[in-house]
Amino acid sequence: MNELQRTGFSERLKTAADAKKAMLANFRPKPTVTGEGVPERATLRAAELDRVRRERADAKAAKKAAAEAAEEAAREAEAAIAAAALEAKRGERRERKALTAAEQKAKRDARYAARKAR
Repeated sequence: MNELQRTGFSERLKTAADAKKAMLANFRPKPTVTGEGVPERATLRAAELDRVRRERADAKAAKKAAAEAAEEAAREAEAAIAAAALEAKRGERRERKALTAAEQKAKRDARYAARKAR
């Protein structure tokens, strides 16, 4: 058949190289076709990403504020407990002093009564 077409060796090499190039061209990545809607999609995606990031930041800030509020409430409760304990201790001391003063007055009155009785 090559005799009928009168092709030589170099012609056959060239045809084989062209066929090989054509096969390799099928495996190359094709350039993407950018339509008019693609930039809109990119901006929508960026806006959605920003919204999600803002929501997460707000949630994180709310969680941190709640933790700080709980910690502050615990501190205040602890301070209130300490103040109540101190007040109870002071109240006991006042009672002791009042009883001591009453006992001292009773002793004084008893001495005075004993002197009067003599």
